[in-house]
Amino acid sequence: MTSSILVTGGTGTLGRHVVPLLQAAGREVRVLTRHGREPADGVEYVTGDLLKDEGTEAAVSGTDTVLHLAGGQKGDDEATRHLVRAARAAGVRHLVYISVIGADRVPLTWVRTKLDAERAIAESGIPWTTLRAAQFHDLTLTMVQKVAALPVLLSPGGLRLQPVEAREVAARLVELTLDEPVGRVPDMAGPKLYDLPGLVRPYLELRDRRPRPKLPVRLPGKAGRAYRAGDNLTLDGAEVGKRTWEEFLAERLG
Repeated sequence: MTSSILVTGGTGTLGRHVVPLLQAAGREVRVLTRHGREPADGVEYVTGDLLKDEGTEAAVSGTDTVLHLAGGQKGDDEATRHLVRAARAAGVRHLVYISVIGADRVPLTWVRTKLDAERAIAESGIPWTTLRAAQFHDLTLTMVQKVAALPVLLSPGGLRLQPVEAREVAARLVELTLDEPVGRVPDMAGPKLYDLPGLVRPYLELRDRRPRPKLPVRLPGKAGRAYRAGDNLTLDGAEVGKRTWEEFLAERLG
């Protein structure tokens, strides 16, 4: 009998797509969640908190594969170390991780916690696979909605983004999870590059809102230099998704 696959963050943006894909592939799925849930649609839910290291051992017990999607603005490195320790003790044979493009180049604290999490996994002794992805369309929309609420259209000089469809990243992660561990794989990004005004304008058009006057701004400090240098991008060698930002908006807002 095939053991279940543990998915951390299985109720989040990626997890909502990943879990049914794993089920469709005939795998039993266990989801670690901070809020208790009754089993549903063949999914087992285990209550726990990786950052507090609560329920971690119970979550990994009896699994041979862990897909680590859970993350936040802080503490990802510590949470991952807790998961790694429990997974190693449980004899997990494949640990799959989703990280962010530029984890080793963008000097933001939350990004660096992703890099530290990558290192914890790579040094764990557990066979592993890590995929770095660009910002998801869903998260880009949250940012765009905030910017669109301003009376002017901010235009940070040199800032470019390559948002990617979460469903496409989820499908790639499922492929990797069901395959053998391969270490770091090519990054995954969206099919087009955008500056911030290029992301906001189609949103305003779909919302029938008036154009905003553009206000050039300069991102400060080391982070600003990194973004102007494109350190948050993978322009060569990335696996490129198919769904554009405009197609995402048309479905979500149309």
